[in-house]
Amino acid sequence: MSNIKNISDYLQMGKANLVEKEVREALEKGVGAVDILNDGLLDGMGKLGVKFKNNEVYVPEVLIAARALNKGIEIIKPHLIDAGVKPIGKVVLATVKGDLHDIGKNLVRMMLVGAGFEVIDLGIDVPDATIVEAVREHKPNIVALSALLTTTMGAQGDVVKALKEAGLRESVKVMVGGAPVTQSFCDSIGADAYTSDAASCAEVAKSFI
Repeated sequence: MSNIKNISDYLQMGKANLVEKEVREALEKGVGAVDILNDGLLDGMGKLGVKFKNNEVYVPEVLIAARALNKGIEIIKPHLIDAGVKPIGKVVLATVKGDLHDIGKNLVRMMLVGAGFEVIDLGIDVPDATIVEAVREHKPNIVALSALLTTTMGAQGDVVKALKEAGLRESVKVMVGGAPVTQSFCDSIGADAYTSDAASCAEVAKSFI
């Protein structure tokens, strides 16, 4: 099972080509796609998430590792589908209207994917109506909202209101984050959770499932 350990180690180093090589070798040796996913790719991303939370690695390392994760998942995806493997849950993710920042959102997406979620990433500057429509269409467990500016964080509250008006608020957990966002702000707009970093977001999301 050394391929599995190598996959985890190389992913943490961000070595996408080596991750790809080890994943292919593991499949050729008959290692199950689920084992490659859980004990290799997700194990590596989980460990990196802990390092990120502890300030042992930083944003560039996580983004590079995310590319390696995507390479590995791309290879095993057909095998996972054949095995009937389903994500642990579904998240609609967006940076709210008026805000063009995406690095924090992208980190959250990678941590959520690394935790086993299917993520529908709506991008940046996303209007309330688009988020509501995505909830109606995809029926996620969680809506995760990012805002990096004090001038746009209020839009997170607008999304909560829009979900209520559409009769969808009770069907999803709403998570908020971003530099200016706080727990007290989260409470004031009626969201379900605030987390200060991407790794914590994935942990809290898992607790909701």
